[in-house]
Formats: sequence, structure tokens, C-alpha cells
Amino acid sequence: MHIDVLTCVPDIFRSPFENSIMKRAIEANVLDLNIHNLRDFSFDKHKKVDDAAYGPNAGMVMTIEPIHRCISTLQEQREYDEVIYMSPDGILLDQHVANDLSLKKNLIILCGHYKGVDERVREHLITKEISIGNYVLSGGELPACVLIDSIVRVIPGVLSDETSALTDSFQDNLIAPPVYTKPKIYNGWQVPEILLSGNDKKIQEWQFEESLKRTKERRSYLLEED
Repeated sequence: MHIDVLTCVPDIFRSPFENSIMKRAIEANVLDLNIHNLRDFSFDKHKKVDDAAYGPNAGMVMTIEPIHRCISTLQEQREYDEVIYMSPDGILLDQHVANDLSLKKNLIILCGHYKGVDERVREHLITKEISIGNYVLSGGELPACVLIDSIVRVIPGVLSDETSALTDSFQDNLIAPPVYTKPKIYNGWQVPEILLSGNDKKIQEWQFEESLKRTKERRSYLLEED
């Protein structure tokens, strides 16, 4: 998968993609990640990418020119499946969205900043808007990291055990069941006997019941979805 990220603060992306699973995905050539500094596409002598909003409200807005130049330059090189804008009022990211995007080949992800982007960017350049929750952050960089991680980890070859992602929470609209490991007893707290039985069928039945129970308690609305 090829992903181009557009941002005015590229250094934020260093740590998340220089460690753990994302690092392995890049080293294995499963993920081709490119971070583009929008200031490199600004014609302003100070490399500004923002300006005051029209109207009486306070706050700076990312200007359209650097964003358009960057996206146009990238689109001259390849065809993109989606041009995504990380926005507080976009569709909420869930496992179904991540699974769908994991099947794509080429993505552009635009990170907003300040009070957002000139609305003409959203109207004419963006094909999908995604939010990670009903709250506001300082910019779209952290949400972009969350989105990329959720997409890439389900691509075959990224996790050492490819079946692991299939049993994650939300893959089947259920929260994952509780998990345990050694020792069997710690501080008087015991691992459930069923998990020590060696009866895979009974264990799977128990895990399903626990998943269903947790989902009813914590995300009951998931059970109402198709």
C-alpha cells in the first residue's frame, strides 16, 4: 500500500512509524509511506500555509494553494483510490472503514491544522472525510497516525500471525473476550478453568459468550448494526 500524508508539521510522524508493527510494515515493503511538508508547496516567502479567515471569527485557516499544488503533483504520478481529509465532522472511523481502506492501493491523507482548511479544499479535492471521535485536537496528524495504523495492521503480512487481526475487537461487531497468560495463579487470582481444559470447542463457546456479554455491557449499539 502506498500512502502520502500532507501536513505542515511532519516531525510528528517520526516516532509512530519508526517503531513496532508500522516499522516492520515499512521494512517489509508492505507500506510505502511518504510524508509531505505542505510548506514546501507554498509560494509565500515565509513558507506560510495559513491565513486569517474571512468574517469576524478568530483563528487561522490553511490556505488552498499549497494543498492543491501538493495533491496535483502527486496525482500526476499515480491514480489514487481516495483523497482523505482528517476532520472532526467526517465519518467516524471504525473497523469496517479500516478494513475497506486496507483493500486500497494508493491513498492521500490530508491533515488539517489551525481552524481547518479552506472549504474549497473539501468541496473540490477531497473524496472522503474521516474522524476518530467527537472531539477536537490541535491538528489531523495524530488522527492520521491512528487511521494508518488501523488500516495497515490488517493487511496480510504485517502481523506475524495473520489470523490475529481477525480476532480483534469489532471485526464481527463484538468486543474481544478477555485473554490470559502465565502464570495460572497470581496473587490468588486464577485463570478461568475453561481456558486450561484443552477443549477448543468449549473454549470458543466461552469466548463467544464473553464477547457477547462485554458487547452488551459496553457497546450495545454494535448488536443493532447489520
